[in-house]
Amino acid sequence: MRKVRFIAVWSVVFLIFLSACNAAETTKISLAEVTRSLFYAPQYVALEKGYFEEEGLEVDLQTTWGGDTTMTALLSGGADIALVGSETSIYVYAQDSRDYAINFAQLTQTDGTFLVAKEPNPDFTWEDLEGSNFLGQRVGGMPQMVGEYVLKLHGINPHLDLDLVQNIDFANIPGAFASGDYEYVQLFEPTASVFEKEGQGHIVASFGEESGKVPYTVFMTKQSYMEENDEAVESFTRAIYKAQQWVQENSAEEIAEVIEPYFEDTDLDILTASIDRYKSQGSFATDPILDEEEWNNLKAIMDEAGELPADVPYEDLVNTEYAEKVLSD
Repeated sequence: MRKVRFIAVWSVVFLIFLSACNAAETTKISLAEVTRSLFYAPQYVALEKGYFEEEGLEVDLQTTWGGDTTMTALLSGGADIALVGSETSIYVYAQDSRDYAINFAQLTQTDGTFLVAKEPNPDFTWEDLEGSNFLGQRVGGMPQMVGEYVLKLHGINPHLDLDLVQNIDFANIPGAFASGDYEYVQLFEPTASVFEKEGQGHIVASFGEESGKVPYTVFMTKQSYMEENDEAVESFTRAIYKAQQWVQENSAEEIAEVIEPYFEDTDLDILTASIDRYKSQGSFATDPILDEEEWNNLKAIMDEAGELPADVPYEDLVNTEYAEKVLSD
């Protein structure tokens, strides 16, 4: 009897010891996302499917609402890793920052906005926009830059050929379109699909399809964090790659069911339709590598918009070593 008790006691002690070791091996990461968006579905899949935990990471997600506040959180140490548009890393670099942000894992590879018309227009052509009341996005952000880039590709000068409004805050754009006399607006999902379902708007074109591949939303971190937490950055990248593969291999409905807890106010059918739209146009990157062609396309879009502060070389702000390693494992 004593022998049995002895074994039982030491079994409990051993389990406690193992738990303590596992806790000690867990690395905590504070992750700041620029907004809460269906566009970032693979990130939520990584969280919900436990891919970060499998890599020994405890990820605390915070939504920091806007590129400026997200980069401030990252640079000030309020976040370890940021999910934000890669153009923000160029802005920071151009300010001669000593500890600037490095892009290491790409999440989305196209623009995520859609052109929504107030009235049905099944025979839409881009020339229909000329002279229209157009509600655009915030100046200096990727949606606005890509939007104007696409318009120019179709021979439309957004500042001369449209009645363009760009002074509405991002969060208030849908409401302003619904209540105002605007004829067209640039919207993300699921808002575009919600408007279509409710009859308040009609999706007539995709800016993502028109603009080509671009590192639209990327995970980045400071040089110093990368140097001091090399293994954590690699583990983080591996978890994201697992999620990207899962998203690639599963249906929009299955993805919607997994990430539904992050969008409690959105119906499952809208989530499914929105994800299907993004999947069908290749918006979700299938691996975390940000290649040089995409980087150059980003700079061309920024330059066309007059927002490129410096011609930053690819090798200065992009590190693909982690992505290449997890792909080769």
